[in-house]
Amino acid sequence: MAVIDIQQVKQRFGIIGNYLLLNREIEKALLIAPTDLTVLISGESGVGKEVFPQIIHQNSVRKHGSYIAVNCGAIPEGTIDSELFGHEKGSFTGALAERKGYFEVADKGTIFLDEVGELPMATQARLLRVLEYGEFIKVGSSKVQKTDVRIVAATNVDLLKAIRNGRFREDLFYRLNTVPINIPSLRERKEDIYLLFRKFSSDFAEKYHVPAIHLTNDAKEILVKYRWPGNIRELKNITERMSIFEQEREVSTERLKTYLSTPDIEQLPAIIPFNSDSKSFANEREILYQILFDMRRDISDLKKLVPGLLNNNTNVQPVSESKETPSYSFIDNYNSLEQKEPVQYQYADEVSEEEKEPELEKMLSLEEVEKEMIIKALERHGGKRRNAAQDLKISERTLYRKIKEYGLE
Repeated sequence: MAVIDIQQVKQRFGIIGNYLLLNREIEKALLIAPTDLTVLISGESGVGKEVFPQIIHQNSVRKHGSYIAVNCGAIPEGTIDSELFGHEKGSFTGALAERKGYFEVADKGTIFLDEVGELPMATQARLLRVLEYGEFIKVGSSKVQKTDVRIVAATNVDLLKAIRNGRFREDLFYRLNTVPINIPSLRERKEDIYLLFRKFSSDFAEKYHVPAIHLTNDAKEILVKYRWPGNIRELKNITERMSIFEQEREVSTERLKTYLSTPDIEQLPAIIPFNSDSKSFANEREILYQILFDMRRDISDLKKLVPGLLNNNTNVQPVSESKETPSYSFIDNYNSLEQKEPVQYQYADEVSEEEKEPELEKMLSLEEVEKEMIIKALERHGGKRRNAAQDLKISERTLYRKIKEYGLE
């Protein structure tokens, strides 16, 4: 594939950057576009995975057919089969008329299944039948229908890990993964970061009728060194905010840092150590239980220690006569504490069922904690569920289910 073809594609679809691995993935997309091979696109959230299905579709023989993009994580579990495969009239409550699904509408075209890892297991089985035999059955029907659709899927989760956890079908993974395309993260494309910033700065200057912002040399270094957990989407959002709020069009290091306030997750202290010796948890509920038990145990231990320090006046010696900033010496107490036996900790999985009950009765229930977190996230984002789901690090479908479960509609 000639280099000029890749550059033309990048220009047509608005792809900025010259990173070698990115160019290789674009070239791969162009090579397999004329075929009907199924493609699985993987990469972190915000890297621009949605552009590649369009490249494949527009350079294929199906380019005059339908192109439908489906966000599998945004469709409630109870309706996703109807959305994809259609339903018959009266097949369920609310099915007032027959409905065509995406696989029927997109016949002879391309369907892009974004967040394919969020599909329910039952829907995965239906999708596998489409891939293997090119046929499907509407919800509430017994009639088998044929479809000629090319499927391009994308995910930002580790599907092999999902297979091990029983959340994704192994046979479906290998059918989808006929041609894998891996989109590099923004932190891997360091030489492209400032190019993207300049492009976004120019676009927003034109959009908001203001001079384009630019960075000092020190600020450029900070921009490139930042890890960009939200990738291109985060860079674009930050550039837009700076274009609106900054009075000075040259942004200094200090000003830039105020926009890069999101802490790097790898620099945060670990709440639970994820090493080879650590305990594995089946779900988030177990993790919350473990944290709550450990926190309560630590508080109990502190309560035992603090009264001894405060009540033992003979060992608390004033070392300053100043009334404004009195200080005390706890050396004797510290030495006496060293003589004691070390505190023995007991983990949640070692606590008997009899001990757990009174502990849990005193604690805030996990449901209340989870409900409060969802309410606050929705308030922060003005009721926008997509943004709230991203804030809570869960899928939009999971958030929809939780909202319904807790009656927060």
